[in-house]
Amino acid sequence: MTRSRGMFAAFAAVVVASAPVAVQSQQYPVFLVTASASADVTARDVEISNQKIRMAHAALITMWGADFRAIGYRFTPPDIVPYLTGVRSACGIMRQSNALYCPRDNTIYFDEVFVASQAKKAANQLGTDGDMAAVGIVAHEMGHAVAMQLGHVFRDSYENESTADCLAGAFAEHSSKDGSLEDGDIDEAFYAMSTAGDPTPEPTGDPRMDQWILSRLARRAHGTREQRMSNFRRGLDGGAGACLAEFRGIK
Repeated sequence: MTRSRGMFAAFAAVVVASAPVAVQSQQYPVFLVTASASADVTARDVEISNQKIRMAHAALITMWGADFRAIGYRFTPPDIVPYLTGVRSACGIMRQSNALYCPRDNTIYFDEVFVASQAKKAANQLGTDGDMAAVGIVAHEMGHAVAMQLGHVFRDSYENESTADCLAGAFAEHSSKDGSLEDGDIDEAFYAMSTAGDPTPEPTGDPRMDQWILSRLARRAHGTREQRMSNFRRGLDGGAGACLAEFRGIK
């Protein structure tokens, strides 16, 4: 067996063995973020990360509440729930190493160790505090809530995820205007996007198996690292109006 076929076969085995992260339905999709393996974190790292997440959650609610009012809509703020080894929700059991939005109970769930580890990995790589890598995860999940409340739910997973990435970029754009961004925050956000792109498996030589794997990936697609960074950049450069037509023209 060649190395490329071995890599693809190993990935196929992971897809087959993996259980769903939550109960899903066509009416209530679950939108999630996953990334590479966690960095070692301390209780203090988690405490600091959770504090930043709480602040970002409040800022996101303020921003989207104002933008919805500007277009004549009412935004219903999602709750936010941290967890460790797992938590039961209206969308099923939320597993480790995830962050996700459940529309059934309008709640963002996040594994607090996983999210803190993303901040620490960015900090170690960039020499910053890394906090925007964690905040960006919650901004992405809030983006799903924003899009869904305006009626934007696509059958194509990538369409949903690219919109959420763009809206996370719009939050960064808003934060730059109100002076709440720190030095290094944008670099942290792009670093996080660059490490969370979809894998690109190599073909096995079996067309039926290749198509099966690719179809499984498509149902969970977030985009390549380049696509994710580009979608975030779209919101960062153009604000919310660059992501959803409803917001075009508002300041």
